[in-house]
Amino acid sequence: MSRRGRRPALAILGALVLPGLLAGCVDVDDEAVIADSGGVAGVPDVDLGGITPDPAVVALVPDEIAAAGVLTVGTDTTYAPAEFLAADGRTPVGYDVDLVTAIARTMGLDVDVRTAAFTSIIPSVGSRYDVGISSFTITPERMDAVTMISYFNAGEAVTVLAGNPEGVDPDHLCGLTVAVQTGTVEFDELPGLSDDCVAAGDPEITPLVFGGQDEVTTNLVGGRADAMYTDSPIAAYAIARTGDRLEKVGETFATADQGIVVAQDDPALADAVLAALESLQASGDYQRILDAWGNGEGAVDRPQINPEVEP
Repeated sequence: MSRRGRRPALAILGALVLPGLLAGCVDVDDEAVIADSGGVAGVPDVDLGGITPDPAVVALVPDEIAAAGVLTVGTDTTYAPAEFLAADGRTPVGYDVDLVTAIARTMGLDVDVRTAAFTSIIPSVGSRYDVGISSFTITPERMDAVTMISYFNAGEAVTVLAGNPEGVDPDHLCGLTVAVQTGTVEFDELPGLSDDCVAAGDPEITPLVFGGQDEVTTNLVGGRADAMYTDSPIAAYAIARTGDRLEKVGETFATADQGIVVAQDDPALADAVLAALESLQASGDYQRILDAWGNGEGAVDRPQINPEVEP
């Protein structure tokens, strides 16, 4: 299953939420609780001004794109912290946005990041967009249609209060109250995990379900939940934003590489994107960008074009 299928799908809420599981709005400012925790800002100020063209990378940029002077990028800005809209409701931000901006600068290009519907991006790469970056999991099916350059690794994670005061075992959530965002795959998985608990003679899991991730994080920080269950980039971002109040328990699991999308008939551009990523790794800017967004753990050791992946 595509990891990028994990963002909210509120339209199917009524069909998926068991009666009584959706928690009401909390009477606190979720953003204020997170901001007051001493962590990073919701949109960290990542300085990309020092990233300059790498002549070896510039030489690889296809002539048509070099002549235009702009790398046009499609992304679905609904998935913080990878790609989402700033407070103005117009400006794309996130670690994917910073990474693709850094890639463009290394290629000697400006960047034009355009918001698009998730399912429309891959079919439009090579026509409307030069590249797509939107937390796309690399799959054989996608590589049948486009070229994918690996740049990030994501999975699932269980997050608890710092020090794990409840002794949460991520492999055994039975009897715990677990906060989750509706419409995510973790939300879909939780009833099955609870059924497994009951079948084994253990107490069921009590889901605490919210429409927004900030509410999920706030209720964990505030002690209403024993743990939260999310994608690993979201967990890392929440931990970074709350300072030392949260920690991941256990290892990230169900991991998969994500890729930048390039048209199959443009191998020169794929080579340029790969070279730009390698240049950014060598300079330390690649890791610096991910660290700023609390997601340094997702860095790949070596970006690759169309890496081998399990079906």
